[in-house]
Amino acid sequence: MRRIMLTVAYDGSDYHGWQTEPTGITVEEVLNRALSALLKEEVRVSGASRTDAGVHARGNLCVFDTEAPIPPEKIAPALLGRLPDDIVVRASREVPAGFHPRRCDSVKTYEYTIYRDELPDPLVRRTSWFLYRPLDVEAMRRAAAFLIGEHDFQSFCAAGAQVQTTVRRITAVTVAEDGPFLRIRVSGTGFLYNMVRILTGTLVQVGLGQKRPEDIPLILVSKDRAQAGPTAPPQGLCLMKIDLYPSGFPAELLT
Repeated sequence: MRRIMLTVAYDGSDYHGWQTEPTGITVEEVLNRALSALLKEEVRVSGASRTDAGVHARGNLCVFDTEAPIPPEKIAPALLGRLPDDIVVRASREVPAGFHPRRCDSVKTYEYTIYRDELPDPLVRRTSWFLYRPLDVEAMRRAAAFLIGEHDFQSFCAAGAQVQTTVRRITAVTVAEDGPFLRIRVSGTGFLYNMVRILTGTLVQVGLGQKRPEDIPLILVSKDRAQAGPTAPPQGLCLMKIDLYPSGFPAELLT
């Protein structure tokens, strides 16, 4: 028995998220079916991050066990013809037995894309949030700086999340202009349910002048979801990568 790790990219527009559920087709379900057909055995992948319905990924990770003789590095290209065009396994490699990316120290990086123009562009509607009102980008950057570090992010967590603690560490936040696009990139050692989308909605309120950058520390201290901004729509969010640190975080990430 060997354990294989896959790096998976997908357009999540037509899926009910990553994790298999009875209410609709998911990325995990499609992967299981394709791998089972390829390897001629029942396969069940286990993912590192459970993205929500409509959310995309460039670098999600998952693992599975197999007894099939196919070389691990050949699995990714062999899946190309067995998966729909909106799911691509970008890499496959063998990892130690029992290894799981969720049990490693890791930093996840998400990017949220906002499309700013007078009129929407139908070609980017599945991967961005259209906003026609001007945004004060410098104010958004000042607000974002308050999010870096270890904080209690209860105010930025959707109701109903079942977690032992709402304390999380954000290692970097950038707000970058790219023509008509505004890209908010957030890296951290862990995230709460809808956290990046709520952070984005709050930064947008700052950009619109509805909140001040200095309000961010007050929102954090309040531990009140009602004090933060709205949850940004899912289609603008993409899980860019998951950096794994099996031997522990580098010191610079913990300062």
